[in-house]
Amino acid sequence: MDKKDIPSWILSLENDDLEFIRKFVLNSGSLKQLAKDYEVSYPTVRLRLDRLIQKIEINEDHNKEELISLVKKLAVEERISLDDAKLIIDKYKEEKGVN
Repeated sequence: MDKKDIPSWILSLENDDLEFIRKFVLNSGSLKQLAKDYEVSYPTVRLRLDRLIQKIEINEDHNKEELISLVKKLAVEERISLDDAKLIIDKYKEEKGVN
């Protein structure tokens, strides 16, 4: 597979995210087993998976606006609250006349 054939969402992930996905697949999607492998609680693994899903969704959004993507990324990284992110995105969409 050529590098140009690798989906952009994969290229946007960090190495530890890719390792998490690798372990997830090797453990047949068992979050319980991943929790044992990482020596953390099940809710911790679930939270990490949820954040990984958010990262992928952000990068798969082909119709995204640069500002909206940045705000979503900041929320995923917990640099701003989810409520603040929603407020900023809603205000931006209102001013741009976007739904």
